[in-house]
Amino acid sequence: MPALREREQPKKPAAQRGGLQRRRFGVHADHNNYKWWALSCTSLGMLLATVNSGTLIIALPTLKRSLHTNLLELVWVILAYMIASTVLVLTAGRLSDMFGRKRAYLGGFLVFAIGSLGAGFAANGTELILWRILQGIGGAFLFANAAAIVTDAFPREQLGLAMGTNTMVAAVGLVIGPVLGGALVAIAWQWVFWFNVPLALAGTVWGAVFLREISGRETEREWDMAGTVTFTIGLTGLVLGITKGGISGWGSPTVLCSLLAAAVLLPAFVVIERRHRAPMLDLRIFRSRLFSAAAASAFLNGLARFALMFVFVFYFQGAQGDTPITAGVKLAPLAIGMLVSSPLAGIWADRHGSSRLMAALGMLVTGAGIALMTTMQRDTSYLPIGTYMFIVGVGSGMFNSPNTAAMMGVVPAHRRGIAAGARVLVQNTGAVISIAFVLAVITASVPKLVLFRVFSGLAHHLSDHQLSPFIANMHTALWTLAIVSFVGAVVSAARPSHEAELDLGPAPARETAAPRTKVAESVAAVPAARTEAVAARTEAAAARTEAVDPAARAVL
Repeated sequence: MPALREREQPKKPAAQRGGLQRRRFGVHADHNNYKWWALSCTSLGMLLATVNSGTLIIALPTLKRSLHTNLLELVWVILAYMIASTVLVLTAGRLSDMFGRKRAYLGGFLVFAIGSLGAGFAANGTELILWRILQGIGGAFLFANAAAIVTDAFPREQLGLAMGTNTMVAAVGLVIGPVLGGALVAIAWQWVFWFNVPLALAGTVWGAVFLREISGRETEREWDMAGTVTFTIGLTGLVLGITKGGISGWGSPTVLCSLLAAAVLLPAFVVIERRHRAPMLDLRIFRSRLFSAAAASAFLNGLARFALMFVFVFYFQGAQGDTPITAGVKLAPLAIGMLVSSPLAGIWADRHGSSRLMAALGMLVTGAGIALMTTMQRDTSYLPIGTYMFIVGVGSGMFNSPNTAAMMGVVPAHRRGIAAGARVLVQNTGAVISIAFVLAVITASVPKLVLFRVFSGLAHHLSDHQLSPFIANMHTALWTLAIVSFVGAVVSAARPSHEAELDLGPAPARETAAPRTKVAESVAAVPAARTEAVAARTEAAAARTEAVDPAARAVL
């Protein structure tokens, strides 16, 4: 039987350790108030991630003018971060399981701070994209651990309150991010990134002082390098091919090579995952019809709604000539609608036991809101536009909670971490493709001068006739997104309402810490402690999805 680790041994009072009295800030992990300190750390991380995305997207027209970027570089400032954080969130979660959540979470803060500092000093679009990738790596470690840390700290009966608090904080970040971005741009575009640095450093110090490493570590150390690299390159090739094809033409060698790489590597990723002993994504969970249909709905939901904020930033600042801070205020109904409907939809689904109907209705409401947006013209007043955005936000909130519950409920406890990662992966992949697709549609057959002025926030100097190709293409893109949302409603309605739990084999062995409330009194007590810790770790893995999703919705 393995020996107890050092941290499992009874600790002597401070007065007995070398005769020195040392005071430790915060409380011990078994203290009743520790959970609130842990929640404060994770809430700060969620606030940082969501505010960052909102502030940046408002600054895009200013970045184009200041850094003299081309349109492809500008959109990749957003996409590079999304791809890095999407692809690496599963890897970050696995590394955290192996080496400790506190260490990984604090490392995420530090990497995010370094990326933000460097981004503010970027001299051109390429440098900014590289720094954004570094930000995405840090963000992946924050996303993968926030809710897991909360789940470790809170008892089951209070977990809903804790996760709801994290989600509320993230929603606040979604609301204030665009407004704050408008104010920061008025000072200098660099402050959109530098503003993150003190927040990230504060999160690092706060977490170092108050977080405790209370969970065990997985004994299986094998890492699916081949799957991670294959999926990263394949998804990047697909998105690059779509975005560049709309701007430079589909016959470009770069476009053809990128799409070819995606066509080869994405199927190869599936083959690798089926054969790997410790795959990045366990494809066996897709044996369930319910899980597969809910995952398809999540992908279609991401595809339908994630490009909307991207579209509206340039519609408000370009076509309507708004200032960045005014555009930021105008974007608020998207987040407010989701903030209002998400908890209500979750409560309804819990009480009535039917997530299928609520998820399908959510996709229908989202599609209806997007379809109404196709009536917008250059001079449309804000009242109908704000109403349409609020409708889309409400529909998104109606869909997310019930669909997530359906996906997680059919998977056995020890595989819920994989299921959570799969849901995030498919929805964020849809989000990345959404932005790439919309950019390709909007830029098609629009004169270069018009595109330059729209994406630089200078289109108010254009006549209605000159701007009409952009508006027409925007309507085409919106109709396509609405149809995708309606298809998602059909998929949601067609999935089974109930299904037996999947049989995915026994839970993996883990090296775990002793129970938090009492140090093990003998080696014979270790197996029971391990059993309890495995259950807690499983709940934490399942909860990761709630940490990732609010931040991913920041580019709604």
